[in-house]
Amino acid sequence: MSAFSLLQSYLEQTIKSGRLTLIDANGKTHCFGSNDGDDNEGETRQVTVEITKPSLYWRLVMMPDPAAGEAFMDGTLKIHEGTIFDLFAILADQPGLKRRSRWNRINLAKLEGFKPNRIGRAQKNVAHHYDLNRQLFELFLDEDLQYSCAYFQSPDVSLDRAQLAKKQHIAAKLALEPGMKVLDIGSGFGGMAIYLAETCDVDVTGVTLSEEQFKLAQEKCAERGLQDRVTFKLLDYRELDQKFDRIVSVGMFEHVGAQHYSEFFNKVSDLLTDDGVALIHTIGRMHGPVETSRWITKYIFPGGHIPALSEVAPVVEKVGLIMSDHEVLRLHYALTLREWRNRFMKNRKRAQLLYDERFCRMWEFYLASSEASFRFHDLVIFQMQLSKNLNTLPLTRDYMHLEETRLADHYPKLQHADGKQKRRAKSSK
Repeated sequence: MSAFSLLQSYLEQTIKSGRLTLIDANGKTHCFGSNDGDDNEGETRQVTVEITKPSLYWRLVMMPDPAAGEAFMDGTLKIHEGTIFDLFAILADQPGLKRRSRWNRINLAKLEGFKPNRIGRAQKNVAHHYDLNRQLFELFLDEDLQYSCAYFQSPDVSLDRAQLAKKQHIAAKLALEPGMKVLDIGSGFGGMAIYLAETCDVDVTGVTLSEEQFKLAQEKCAERGLQDRVTFKLLDYRELDQKFDRIVSVGMFEHVGAQHYSEFFNKVSDLLTDDGVALIHTIGRMHGPVETSRWITKYIFPGGHIPALSEVAPVVEKVGLIMSDHEVLRLHYALTLREWRNRFMKNRKRAQLLYDERFCRMWEFYLASSEASFRFHDLVIFQMQLSKNLNTLPLTRDYMHLEETRLADHYPKLQHADGKQKRRAKSSK
């Protein structure tokens, strides 16, 4: 049987809802599925895909990941009707589509290309993604450049409002008091550290391995006049040697790597005071350990691994930390990525001026595949609150809700003033 016959047979057996039209390398059209399958919005998804090279048939059959992403990047897999996200949605809607193979942590260490995030190696992995031109991130992120999952109190709120709500939600869980010393591990473009200093009257140290993020965070801190309250360091968190009352880490744990979980939580424990509290916000898996997409680890996040709770909880227990609160945010990242993808597509021509067409296709595939993973598969957000002492935090969660309400009432004036400041800065250029 030829490679195309294998691909055709697989699609005939798999595509039962939605309609997939495939144009082969000879220009012949093949149709799969029907018009009967509706998506969540009551419309039938229809996608037309063209494969321009016969050599791609076999790669798609044998190793769709990373073959599909590489073909989309190279232009040998083209979308003529619908979008690449629509293709992911059709595939996800097929009841007969087998789940990806499950892998344990021992297997992860043996995967081709898997590289532990040792000090030094971790910085190279971070630079691969986060040291891209900051103008790229400005094309699709919110005003504060929050490059992590937002918190949508309803699906129709704006991205900026949802990212502000995320900062409020996390701050409330930290149970902060004025004058506390806070560590932000993986401080990104500085928005979380600056927010905590401004609204909660705390001193914050932010550490990052991204030179671009470090530079912009320092600039934002200077613009706000917060140099006496916020300090950013271009430093691996493992090189710190001081105590903090609170630790926050948002969107960094995915880059730690399964081999380093014990090292991470031991260091968090060492850095916390005896009555300290940490809040770890990370992408997580609902259904146990799974191999991370090979395309993602090759082109987007080298060295990354998305944890299942079954991988993390035993390590936390062994270290001696208390998981005092755990929340699962469902679909919030799907909504965030939808906004990022829509914004990126609106600004695609500007992105092409920064890089090239192949890069834009790579970024479109990254955003669309990530959104599909959160909307249709097993990815969610874990927010783990950790403490060292049973008596540090109040007996109930009421304090979180009260503080979140206080922050929601407190910050709009500051946010409005900052927005005007940014608009003045842009207009003066």
